[in-house]
Amino acid sequence: MEFHPSQIPVVKTFVVKDERTASESAGQMADMGFENQKGGFLVLMPRQEKLAKRIGFTITTEINYRLRRANQDRNLRYWTYHHDDQNYAILLISAKVFDSLGL
Repeated sequence: MEFHPSQIPVVKTFVVKDERTASESAGQMADMGFENQKGGFLVLMPRQEKLAKRIGFTITTEINYRLRRANQDRNLRYWTYHHDDQNYAILLISAKVFDSLGL
């Protein structure tokens, strides 16, 4: 089965312009939890390669840290892709929720 990450239902979209916003967004995602959602979280980043890499690193490490600290399941799947002409995107979803979607 081939699919594109844009086919996964999105619970909430975060527009992240810098690393500080990335850390705050990761905290919100961890607080909302991944396993009790019906879809994933979408993070839109500016299409500047160095900035997008720093934001992506901040998002993934901060979520991992906060989920570990809260004793939540850290089994997540994520995809990074070109969302549109101005944005890269990261879509994050729990592996269990992804499996239940049957994509």
